[in-house]
Amino acid sequence: CGKKDTSGCQPMPVINERAQLIAYCNANGITYTEHATGLFYQIITPGTGTSSPTTSSKVSVVYTGKHLDNTTFDAIANPYTSPLNNLIDGWKIGLPLIKKGGHIKLVIPSALAYSCTGYLPTIQPNEPLYFDITLTDFQ
Repeated sequence: CGKKDTSGCQPMPVINERAQLIAYCNANGITYTEHATGLFYQIITPGTGTSSPTTSSKVSVVYTGKHLDNTTFDAIANPYTSPLNNLIDGWKIGLPLIKKGGHIKLVIPSALAYSCTGYLPTIQPNEPLYFDITLTDFQ
């Protein structure tokens, strides 16, 4: 889930993908909230505890990542641990919205995912993505 350097390419403006993200949410039963950044999310369970992760936290997650045609490109069943700051911007925005044990669905515009470089061959440049994430722990 790391993000490549995007120098030399032009990210797709978030507003250009908004209709596509709304259509995906509506077609897949996601009762979304739109974040000011253009991220769409639905908190399934908020989790427990008094704090949420920050970009300086190390997070442990289980997740499924899908293209907007609903084909899965990644699925992690055993917790994956990484500094949140090393992950894509959509995760940096979305994961702090929940606490330990929380479950969130993120529909991420390409500019907050892998932007104009993509993560080839799996993720194309300027491709919005869907993630279903459970935050199993953070430090």
